[in-house]
Amino acid sequence: MRRLSPVTDSTTPADLAPREWSLDELADAYAYPEDLSAGASGGSWLRANMVSTLDGAAQHEGRSQPISSAADMRIFGTLRALADVVVVGAETVRQEGYRPARAREAFAARRAAAGQAPAPAIAVVSASLDLDFSAPLFTAPLVPTLVLTGAGASADRMAAAREAGAEVVVAGPGAGAEPDRLVRELADRGLRRQLTEGGPRLLGLLVAAGALDELCLTVSPLMTAGGAQRIAGGPGGAVPERFALASLLEEDGFLFSRYRRDRGDGGARRD
Repeated sequence: MRRLSPVTDSTTPADLAPREWSLDELADAYAYPEDLSAGASGGSWLRANMVSTLDGAAQHEGRSQPISSAADMRIFGTLRALADVVVVGAETVRQEGYRPARAREAFAARRAAAGQAPAPAIAVVSASLDLDFSAPLFTAPLVPTLVLTGAGASADRMAAAREAGAEVVVAGPGAGAEPDRLVRELADRGLRRQLTEGGPRLLGLLVAAGALDELCLTVSPLMTAGGAQRIAGGPGGAVPERFALASLLEEDGFLFSRYRRDRGDGGARRD
């Protein structure tokens, strides 16, 4: 892996040369801001991690794994290891076969120093609650799984989620969770370092609500054609969101970019 950006006066040729990065170096490169109040919610920081092909496909045959790489999965694991909570849509849970996040020894000391649980919680966003509550994601997590929904969701399905051991979080008066409110509800539970892995519909809702602070986007050197979804779908926001490039890494033709919301002063928020 090699760094392409940022490049400063103190950057040396050795800093830019391809080499194997340690997990600690990746964790430092993707660290959350020290001041989480700089986020859109004022009390947390929400980042997304997505992968896209050169022609804009976020999936191939319904899954993201075929357009990923070993380096992408290392970054995927690092981002999870830094987060308090992983927020994911119900359709992605079903398609990708989500399981509980696991504790990783390589990040244990870092998480303990930050006052974090051994592994991030998984928070599933669902209006219908059409979920398999007998799956390990709900019955055998290291940290209890959360289900984010609305007050109008099925009472029977909410009861089934609770019986399976999940924590049901009502984040809106309608059938589903409201994007800005779900961010606040998680922060109120101490889950302030937030990571969403989509899918496209959930990410689109978060973008439209102005709730996203950062996008970690892997650009895969593949072309798929077809009708695959983009990384964000659904209704657009009233005004297009502008993000500024914070860093760019490269390995084997894969680009690992990190963008932060542009504050309108010509740059992104800085740590």
